[in-house]
Amino acid sequence: MPSINALAETAALVGDPARAAMLAALMDGRARTAGELAASAGITPQTASGHLARLAGAGLLAMEKQGRHRYHRLASAGVARMLEGIMAVAEGGAPPARAARPFGPRDAAMRAARTCYDHLAGRLAVALADAMVARGVLELGPDGGAVTPSGEAFLEAFGIPMARPARGRLFCRPCLDWSERRPHVAGVLGAALCTRCLDLGWVRRREGGRTLLVTPEGARGFRDAFGVEVAATP
Repeated sequence: MPSINALAETAALVGDPARAAMLAALMDGRARTAGELAASAGITPQTASGHLARLAGAGLLAMEKQGRHRYHRLASAGVARMLEGIMAVAEGGAPPARAARPFGPRDAAMRAARTCYDHLAGRLAVALADAMVARGVLELGPDGGAVTPSGEAFLEAFGIPMARPARGRLFCRPCLDWSERRPHVAGVLGAALCTRCLDLGWVRRREGGRTLLVTPEGARGFRDAFGVEVAATP
């Protein structure tokens, strides 16, 4: 179990506004350069380099070198879960006068569909989780999830292989959605579902953030495959 000092040090690292902004910029699961992260935080590249070194030293970031460039990404799905949880708690503590504002991001498109690290989030993701539970594809509880035997056949037919990892990351688990405050699907299955929807062209990334745009093909596909009614993003 981590010590109280380690907990406090991690909280202090995330609590700096510039470091928090850079971590949030990596929540779409993609890697970015120090210059890109500096721009997202509104600081100089030199200042960003110091922050990034501290985050990497604490195990929150990983760095990959490709050619002349160094790319930074979140070190693990666990780091992304921690950040999403902090966002949800912080939003829940908003002043009562702001309670009428929807939870989560202000942008309507981002609330509708986005990535949470490497899996789907937002209203679309919660609707898909609800639909799969209702159809008997998944069983989701407060602390875990499982694919049913009939669900395995459904997901295989959809193009998601059911091979489980030998160790490490959970195959299927619930993740509390930042804006909907209900679970969507995470883990290996959540990542595979997101990748499949991108590969099919049902959703596409909006440049510069976590927002996903639903295509007309996606609107038809989600309805036909999952029984989920979702409008194509204008």
